[in-house]
Amino acid sequence: MTKADLIEEVCRAAELSRKDSEIVVETVFESIIKSLRAGEKIEMRGFGSFRTRQRKPRVGRNPKTGARVEVPAKRIPYFKPSKELKDVINGVTPQATATPSPPPATTPST
Repeated sequence: MTKADLIEEVCRAAELSRKDSEIVVETVFESIIKSLRAGEKIEMRGFGSFRTRQRKPRVGRNPKTGARVEVPAKRIPYFKPSKELKDVINGVTPQATATPSPPPATTPST
């Protein structure tokens, strides 16, 4: 799915104009980016969470010349899907929580 496809989906589902749908999608993306830049974690229940991870500096190689290249430390975005999202993708139906059965009745002994 592309960003344009997502905008069209919002347009259909919310019965908004294409321009309004584009504003909604852009605002969501900008909010996520702004929060990640500030070092905040974004949690969307039932979907997943976005956060950043710190990568250590390392020595890499230029694939063309084979020369060593110093790669600086940096923060990278990371998405962790929720259990519900994983289950939906894998076609697992959620288990209904069973109500506990009452304990068996005891008869008084005489």
